[in-house]
Amino acid sequence: MDLTLSDEQRLLRESADRFVSETYIADHRRKIASDPLGFSAEIWKQFADLGWLALPISEAHGGLGGGAVEIGILMEAFGRGLVSEPYLSTVVIGASLIAECGTEAQKQALLPKIADGSLILAFAHSERQARFDLAKVATSAKKMPDGWRLDGQKTAVLDGNAAGQIIVSARDDGAKLCLFLMPCGAAGLTSRDFPRLGGGRACNLDLNGVQLPADALLGDGSDALPAIEAVVDRAMAALGAEAVGIMQTLLDQTLEYTKIRKQFGRPLSANQVIRHRLADMAMQCDEARSMALRAALMADAEPVARGRAASGTKAKIGKCARFVAEQSVQLHGAMGVTEELDIGSYFKRLLAFDTLFGGSAHHYRRHAVLGGRAVQA
Repeated sequence: MDLTLSDEQRLLRESADRFVSETYIADHRRKIASDPLGFSAEIWKQFADLGWLALPISEAHGGLGGGAVEIGILMEAFGRGLVSEPYLSTVVIGASLIAECGTEAQKQALLPKIADGSLILAFAHSERQARFDLAKVATSAKKMPDGWRLDGQKTAVLDGNAAGQIIVSARDDGAKLCLFLMPCGAAGLTSRDFPRLGGGRACNLDLNGVQLPADALLGDGSDALPAIEAVVDRAMAALGAEAVGIMQTLLDQTLEYTKIRKQFGRPLSANQVIRHRLADMAMQCDEARSMALRAALMADAEPVARGRAASGTKAKIGKCARFVAEQSVQLHGAMGVTEELDIGSYFKRLLAFDTLFGGSAHHYRRHAVLGGRAVQA
């Protein structure tokens, strides 16, 4: 297997690294943290101008036809800068759901708007009782003479506060899982916005008799669970790449700090124990990078192989990320938990990574189940 990046992929990596390093400085992140949107609308427009929003969208719908590897390259750069723009929710998840489930008319109407930056999407699927099980959805969709009525609750909707449209999962009268396009200001919708750990915002939604037109149904009404599982697996591959970017940045900053920080007249890096810990951090980063790349390469494989690759990646990187983050904070000493350095911000983002779409324990179990092994409750 040839894992060498193509010329186009190398150019994408170089341009993304350059843009992020020049734009996402500490002052910018502090400014964005107090923004009601949780990100910069101006930078989102720059993403569109650079072609990043169109990257995974097919050429027939105004995109560039990129794949999971290209998304991983971008997401790793985003991890280095702690980017908070709604790329995951809109492009990786939202655009993929429309491409997987939408009718041709819906694709033609929505995907070009995502590519040019005029439409931000959110995916409302998680529910409190589900415990990361994608099939457990209690939100109901009742067919009415003039459309649909939705009732239920959704939790941790990424970037739901800024979305123009929210893709909502619900079960129809036949208990089939369907997806609906809901405008953010729909009557009967109550949103409770909150900041996410490590940057960005999310919200909880209450749907009390939300009335939607008949054409709000995404696609032809067939069961959407296989598409949701495929898209979430791709999202976990993208999140893994983002975590790798964060981990590599923590390693680089820790290595630099131990070279200049002196104790008893010698740099910390001259201590053999410190070198061993830095070597362990580097090994964890390399393992995580390999797992993220494997998940990206398996993104279009058959469902069981794809699911095992995604869950294995999420579980392994979750453990690697916690180790690297904890070592980085410890090796920085008291400086690691102050706002003077960015270490704490990167640490928080990695903690948030471990909770999105299920933690390591959940995905170890899923990986075993998909492999046909019995798992104790």
